[in-house]
Amino acid sequence: MARLKITQTRSFIGSKQNHRDTLRSLGLKRLNDSVVKEDRPEFRGMVHTVRHLVTVEEVD
Repeated sequence: MARLKITQTRSFIGSKQNHRDTLRSLGLKRLNDSVVKEDRPEFRGMVHTVRHLVTVEEVD
């Protein structure tokens, strides 16, 4: 199964509370922090919510 590397590229200062909560639930705590998650619909939806704050790469 494919995996996603999610990197926070922009600060969450001034963003909505649900965007902050989504970043925290993805495991992102600070700028340039990265996590690797499975490519599942739950994570895709979370990434879609904060797509303006993160970058996503597919990792094998």
